Amino acid sequence: MIAAILVNVNITANAADWIDNSIGYRYGTNFSEPYVGRDLNKSIVNLESVSGYKYGTNYFNLDCLMSNAGDPSQGGEGKSGATEFYLVYRNTINFHNVTGKDLKIGPIKDFGFTFGADLNTKNDSYGSRKRLLVAGPSVMFDVPGLLKMSILLLDESNSPNPYPGFDGGRYTYQIHPELNFVWGLPLGSTPWEFNGYANFITSKGRNESGGNTAAETHIDAKLMYDTSNILGLEKNTFKVGFGYEYWHNKYGNPTTPVNAGAGPGATASTPIIRAEYHF
Repeated sequence: MIAAILVNVNITANAADWIDNSIGYRYGTNFSEPYVGRDLNKSIVNLESVSGYKYGTNYFNLDCLMSNAGDPSQGGEGKSGATEFYLVYRNTINFHNVTGKDLKIGPIKDFGFTFGADLNTKNDSYGSRKRLLVAGPSVMFDVPGLLKMSILLLDESNSPNPYPGFDGGRYTYQIHPELNFVWGLPLGSTPWEFNGYANFITSKGRNESGGNTAAETHIDAKLMYDTSNILGLEKNTFKVGFGYEYWHNKYGNPTTPVNAGAGPGATASTPIIRAEYHF
């Protein structure tokens, strides 16, 4: 899997007009998981690649999320934490790049079309194997940096381990919409930048055991400081900062009281420290 990812990044680099690759690390002590609980420690290592090509942009990110024993691996209760790999790919075609025409209208700089996929796998007792396809129109706003809004349709399925009420196999949810915002905003001429995304996702119908899913809100924002000048490195090489993640009804699991359904762990409110090396 890692070899295939590195090949993909290399192909992207060869085809790109510009590219920004990075390796990052983040850590927090207030992560949550549905059916598990709150106040979980996680260390997350990620490989990210953002690039531009003739007709638009590519975005690729792979997270390796390593939990403490509070979120145990399958058979590792009280001993070892679970490990999750989560892959995101998005391609946005910019209509200005395709047509060569100035499409600016008021605060809108350009229009586009975004498509992509998410994949995940986790070695806990549930054993998520999520597959998600997304597609829909996008609007890019005329701001310093990036501010993009997309309305996407999501086609999601999963193939978790069998459990009481679910016999196994791949289950497909109802196709459902998402309102997505992505931003990357420099803070004037300072070394600070404000980046992140926000997803507002409707219910996706019934889950694999017949229960209701809930509307989902996922916001991940970060304030980063470029320390490259201090370290004698090229600008935008090494950044540190902090972030905040809010995730309500994670993966569509309704947040409930303790010992009822997914429990309070279906909502997370997590301060995070972060570092990134760009190359």
